[in-house]
Amino acid sequence: MAAARKLIAENRKARHDYHILERMEAGIALTGTEVKSLRDGGGNLREAYAQLHDGEVFLVGANIAPYRQGNLQNHEPTRDRKLLLHRHEIEQLGRKVAERGMTLVPLQLYFVDGKVKLEIGLARGKEGVDKRHAIAERDAQRQMDRAMRGLERQRR
Repeated sequence: MAAARKLIAENRKARHDYHILERMEAGIALTGTEVKSLRDGGGNLREAYAQLHDGEVFLVGANIAPYRQGNLQNHEPTRDRKLLLHRHEIEQLGRKVAERGMTLVPLQLYFVDGKVKLEIGLARGKEGVDKRHAIAERDAQRQMDRAMRGLERQRR
């Protein structure tokens, strides 16, 4: 049976700004106060990205709010956090990110069996035209759905 995921934070803007080509789940090295803060819902991935450095992958720019009941040893909210991946996964990501225009974008932060996991996506940036096209498609789909509901109501 698959473990249940409890969503903490989602980077919705990533789907708007990037074409997500591949997804991967990674563990994340956190301190105790960071985990407690995430349990309270204090995480944000909006301006975050993942970066390869010296054969390791780091989450940069993610904001985990300080734990309210924390003391002087509370964590820094925007510190870089190490992602836990297998060596072959890191090498594979390194090769793909070396391609022009590819980046690692955090998509979701969630709990699985009490452990914090991060879903990262290998992505290519969208152009302005791509974004407008995606918005137009979404609007057209919404209008078709409305029309179908209107037809269903008329039949009743």
